[in-house]
Amino acid sequence: MTYSIRSLAKEDLAQVNAIDREAFPNQWPPANYRQELQNRLAHYIIASDDSRTVDSPPEKPPNRLLRLASRLIPWLKRTDTTQAQPPQPYIAGFSGIWMMVDEAHITNIAVRQPYQGRGIGGLLLIATIDLARELKASFLTLEVRASNLVAQNLYSRYGFNKTGLRRGYYLDNREDAIIMSTKSIASPAFQAQLQQLRESLSRKLSQVSK
Repeated sequence: MTYSIRSLAKEDLAQVNAIDREAFPNQWPPANYRQELQNRLAHYIIASDDSRTVDSPPEKPPNRLLRLASRLIPWLKRTDTTQAQPPQPYIAGFSGIWMMVDEAHITNIAVRQPYQGRGIGGLLLIATIDLARELKASFLTLEVRASNLVAQNLYSRYGFNKTGLRRGYYLDNREDAIIMSTKSIASPAFQAQLQQLRESLSRKLSQVSK
């Protein structure tokens, strides 16, 4: 089993929304990823399982265009208005950042439940750090629920340190958020640690795929 990393596209929105609802069922307001595609500050990536695909819903022309066409061409038949779309790669998880000057703020990282524990979170985190560096970020920050120790341990392993607390940050239950940040992601020390993690993750993914 192999995975690919690429930028989020509009064709991915249905799957990403489904993953978001699974990973963050109580989040309010829900994320609007269609709007995020238009946000110049936002950058999202997806990890797809290269061994699987998912059928795409047929694409329908806008109803307004159909009504206009039927008025202009009375004999136009309203049949075959849908167009079959090719299968889409099966998305295992996604992540996103907002770029603010030299800070890359991680908005979310989410992995489908069947893929958790397989290294996809680490794969996305490394790809997100690489993306942040390409975008000239000096460091990354994020918020994580105080109760989410699994996520905190993952971030700590990848160079994030606890730097603050936002009390009552999450609207669904007023839970506190732990603020975590990296040091300079361009520093030789950080990059050396990241390379070790990259190699370790590559070995893990190879073992999982056997």
